[in-house]
Amino acid sequence: MATTSTEPTPYEVDECRGVLRVYSDGSIVRSTKPSFNVPVHDDGSVLWKDVVFDPVNNLQLRLYKPAAATTMLPIFYYIHGGGFCIGSRTWPNCQNYCFQLALKLQAVVVAPDYRLGPENRLPAAIEDGFTAMKWLQGQAEMEEGDEWLTEVADFGRVFVSGDSAGGNIAHHLAVRLGPGSVQLGPVRMKGYVFLAPFFGGTVLTKSEAEGPKDAFLNWELIDRFWRLSIPLGETTDHPLINPFGPVSPSLENVDLDPILVVVGGSDLLKDRAKDYAKKLKAWGRKIEYVEFEGQQHGFFTINPHTPPAVELMLVIKRFITQYST
Repeated sequence: MATTSTEPTPYEVDECRGVLRVYSDGSIVRSTKPSFNVPVHDDGSVLWKDVVFDPVNNLQLRLYKPAAATTMLPIFYYIHGGGFCIGSRTWPNCQNYCFQLALKLQAVVVAPDYRLGPENRLPAAIEDGFTAMKWLQGQAEMEEGDEWLTEVADFGRVFVSGDSAGGNIAHHLAVRLGPGSVQLGPVRMKGYVFLAPFFGGTVLTKSEAEGPKDAFLNWELIDRFWRLSIPLGETTDHPLINPFGPVSPSLENVDLDPILVVVGGSDLLKDRAKDYAKKLKAWGRKIEYVEFEGQQHGFFTINPHTPPAVELMLVIKRFITQYST
């Protein structure tokens, strides 16, 4: 006699940009591709390749360098965004922006992946960011390192940038490594670039509370990203999420390398980025804050050829030049 299953059919409980789907039975379905179709603009002016930097977690990073490079170039990390839940070094928008970074900044660009939630909640992503730094140290210490990298990369001029969630990772790297990144010698950090860093808190800011519902990164999605990525049982006042939260260690006496904080004027994350820069500057840190009026979250990767994105590239280049000596 045939039997029928009494198990309920799993249903979708969370979804992030069509890339990540979480079901009622705890199962997770991920797409390896973004929900938007963007062509890769690879004209050969920038060379690139993938390298495994963490074999235990099967994490890779993508290296880029100008094809015509003849001198030693600064190293510029670009840590992608995605709310700690989605995103990849392989996504076309990330690759296109890294092409522009390598070419316009005349830099060796390092774009690492990191583990994502909800399968791997914080602090996994932040630890992976540190592992990507240790990989660079290993390359610098090798007698016969990867020539693709060592023949053009200046390990004494390293800048770390992070986009959204990547900006959060970059912040924690700046605090952990301290000025000059002595523990990573001979690798030397010179500065950090936070591109709309993804911070949070239980008390909403004005830009979060009043941001438009049709924004590229609206409050509903911000809240969903945090629910799927923060440590279980914690709130968005966790120190990994809110650097100025009620249980976060004070940054007042923490020495840091120079930091450039960038945000769009229409980004819901604007107030937290502005407050971050204001507080650290008041405490005597070398902080520069640049706000692009009317721009939304991720404006520079959505279309890296718009006038604001082009201007941002000039701002970053000036920052690198200023702190390369």
